[in-house]
Amino acid sequence: MRRTSRITRPLAAAAGGALVLGMVAAPPSVAATVAASSPVALACSLGAGSAVRHVIYIQFDNVHYSRDQANVPSDLEQMPNLLNFITGNGTLVSHEHTPLIAHTADDIVTSETGLYPASQGLAVANEYNYYTPSGATDTAGDFAYWTDPIVDYDTSSSAPVGDKTYNLITSSGRNAPAPWVPYTRAGCDFGSVAAANTELENTVPDVPDVFGASSPEAKEAENPKLQNKAEADFMGLSVHCAHGSSACAHGSVADSLPDEPGGYHGYRALFGNEFIQPVISPAGPVRNLDGQVIEDSSGDTGFPGYDGMIGTNGLAYTLYMQTHGIPVTYTYLSDLHDNWTTGAGMGSGTPTYESQLRAENAAFGTFFTDLAAAGITKANTLFVFTADEGDHFVGSPPSPSGCNGVTVSCSYRKVGEVDGNLTGMLAAHGVKTSFDVAADSAPIVYVHGQPGRTAPAVRTMERAASGLKAPDLATGKTVRVTRYLADPVELKLLHMVTGDPKRTPTFALFANPDFWLSSGPSSCGKSCVSEPSGQDAWNHGDVAPEINTTWLGLVGPSVAHQGVDNSLWSDHTDINPTMMALLRLRDDYIPDGRVLTEVFAPTALPPSLSSGSVTRLGPVYTQLEAAVGQFGLVTLAASTRALASSSTGDHVYKSIENSLARLGAARDTLAGKMRTLLFNAAFNGTPVPDAEAASLIAAGNRLLAQASALAR
Repeated sequence: MRRTSRITRPLAAAAGGALVLGMVAAPPSVAATVAASSPVALACSLGAGSAVRHVIYIQFDNVHYSRDQANVPSDLEQMPNLLNFITGNGTLVSHEHTPLIAHTADDIVTSETGLYPASQGLAVANEYNYYTPSGATDTAGDFAYWTDPIVDYDTSSSAPVGDKTYNLITSSGRNAPAPWVPYTRAGCDFGSVAAANTELENTVPDVPDVFGASSPEAKEAENPKLQNKAEADFMGLSVHCAHGSSACAHGSVADSLPDEPGGYHGYRALFGNEFIQPVISPAGPVRNLDGQVIEDSSGDTGFPGYDGMIGTNGLAYTLYMQTHGIPVTYTYLSDLHDNWTTGAGMGSGTPTYESQLRAENAAFGTFFTDLAAAGITKANTLFVFTADEGDHFVGSPPSPSGCNGVTVSCSYRKVGEVDGNLTGMLAAHGVKTSFDVAADSAPIVYVHGQPGRTAPAVRTMERAASGLKAPDLATGKTVRVTRYLADPVELKLLHMVTGDPKRTPTFALFANPDFWLSSGPSSCGKSCVSEPSGQDAWNHGDVAPEINTTWLGLVGPSVAHQGVDNSLWSDHTDINPTMMALLRLRDDYIPDGRVLTEVFAPTALPPSLSSGSVTRLGPVYTQLEAAVGQFGLVTLAASTRALASSSTGDHVYKSIENSLARLGAARDTLAGKMRTLLFNAAFNGTPVPDAEAASLIAAGNRLLAQASALAR
């Protein structure tokens, strides 16, 4: 499913003041200390022996390694220019996993930072609700520039109501640390091609906040007649410059990160095609890989919009940056199974789906060829490829039987998710309490007044939600709508309670992934469900293997040549620390993920990471911490049982919730010890003692067993 469209509103209020740091700080690196004290230009130098001269990180929106239909080759199978590059030169991890809720915004930010939503603020995506002084909620957008406050979709100015926190907020209320900082401190310019929240995501408040309220850029962004032009000029692209970089000699503005651990001073940045094009394409407009000037649907030259980040456009911007002095690029690419022209969902193997795959494959062929011609190869470049999440197809079986899309096209009698009116469904079960819904396949419920989790009205609603059934119009069967329920006790265990209490919902409902549930009238009329044909057909956000499992590919110096690794269980929080370790960089905080030593060439591992204690400890840590790891899934099952219960005095609910809280506290303490050991082994050269690792592993396995027993 495509990224939520950004708002274009009048000028909003600026971000709130600095608060208190909420994550574990790491000891400052030498580069950080130097950069914080004086703006001295550094030569970009990365990896062991300075072997890495370029970093190319590409994150797709919903592109699959696994097949969605048994006979139809998967997305990556039909993109051999990319798949063969990864498997022939590096490692493709086939079991990479998402945080919850599994959506584009939080999945990408989690990948960029190595932090779960609890530590960066985006627990509900691609939009979330927050409580206002009225007791009800407003809707805000996850997609916002890194230092933005809450971007409110319900106010005329986009300014938040009664809440001055950052959109990206740590557990203690400060702005989350930015992913470009380790690179710029190391002397490397960092380019973003639509990579979530590292570039301007909205004309307002982003443009006035970055360029100044009285700037010509702000005036353009505020002019209703120039909205499309402002988006093409200023959104979607950025270059965060190292000290002394010539790229930021003209048209740059201060790169302000007031809450960055270790400080961040004297840096500059370029935002938007208007200022970046002269640097990366001085001869004229940037052309895509097909030779056409990149422009939006209105004909404005420049950024084509987030849905326009197909390979021929997104890879072209990446190529231009890489070949014009921007050695680090993070790129977002649009999905392939929504129609690029109409936006409608398509089933695997249909003619348009197939043509888009062929175009994407061709774009990667050109991309790799042109990079190699410029001397940018696997020998001097770290390539990282992944997808934000998988998704679940909602539609009828393909026909004819056995169609493969390649030689025999597929068609589908039905294509489209089942839309449900959650308000009406609950009202039919006697629920009259006022509430708002962040619509999704995993809808998030906010009861007005933000009552406590044990309030009678809340418990009545949760019991009603647990028993919901409805016709699944995609299959013709009546099914249970609700699969899992989580209130704030379990949401905390899943890393979904943020540093802003006003964003904490009453409960989350993880539905049958055929359904998309939203608010509506309390009376549904003939039916509470409908299936608009030819609309959204690929659901995610939910808890299901096809949604929460994606893939990760790495190529470059120090990466093992393993082809496809089907045994490693990795998490989106692992991407950032693994890249930092491969590049011999470090963040100024301890990430939530671990370094995937399994993807390193054996000779590239330092002694502190090559021991068996690290190899054994890492997977247990991941299963305790990952939202869809063993601990997360079994506690979610226990939470569902608790919220559905109706025992005398609510005894079952209270007992399970108390046990979940105890397990969560024990997990946090144990995982914290593991995290520190693994971080110190990766970034401080401190070996993990065998005896200590064995003790922690045993404690972790006991805790997993206790959680599993509670689920039963």
